[in-house]
Amino acid sequence: MMATEYLRERDRIDRLYLSDGIAMKIGIIECGPVPESLRAQYVSYPAMFAAQLGALLPGATFTTISVVNGAALPTPDACDAWLIPGSRYGVYDDLPWIEPLKDFIRDVAREKRQPMAGICFGHQIIAEALGGRVEKAAIGFRAGMERYETTLGSGTAQTVTMPASHQDQVVVQPPDSEVVAKTGACAVAGLRYTTAPILSVQFHPEFSRAYLSDLIALRSQQDVKPGLADAPDETDGIGMRWIADFFAEQKPT
Repeated sequence: MMATEYLRERDRIDRLYLSDGIAMKIGIIECGPVPESLRAQYVSYPAMFAAQLGALLPGATFTTISVVNGAALPTPDACDAWLIPGSRYGVYDDLPWIEPLKDFIRDVAREKRQPMAGICFGHQIIAEALGGRVEKAAIGFRAGMERYETTLGSGTAQTVTMPASHQDQVVVQPPDSEVVAKTGACAVAGLRYTTAPILSVQFHPEFSRAYLSDLIALRSQQDVKPGLADAPDETDGIGMRWIADFFAEQKPT
């Protein structure tokens, strides 16, 4: 994406929701922790989203439901919108909260009232719950800056560079969905669902470069695939703006 195109898109989104604020309660379903050695600095994934989305959606409030720590899921109407962030776990892991979360996703999709966004693990478990399939990527674990071809934002194809950190990916697209992001190694890196207000992406718009760098350093002895590109500065923040834009378009009336 060229700098001028990015600025034009940023201005469009600003006009959409920064002018009047958004009175919206967003529930963030915590499915995994920040690595212990990084928590003092980065706290948690819900904290990252609340800080960044809160700056983009004035008037929005946030609540965390930590299923990974045993919290029970409420009914879908407990919040105006839902967000499922990343996790070190897989959708196929035998954990007590995985199947209830899939049921919750299906309930949200069936009711079609609350928008829901998924990030990385969230992208994967939404797809799995709604008829897709997730597997470990043949290429192995990848972490760094990845180039994505996407129609998010402008509606036309563009290439952007986003933080990535994953070893699983969606390999079968769910019914009633359209692919909105992809890479050469990940053909289903973003999905917008056509029968419910749901958007999900494989990349991590919440990751700062500092956090991504620290996360990669922790994984330095693992099989992290090298060769991911450095991101041009003009794309910083646009991924989170797309998530905010999606919520704003679905805001309560």
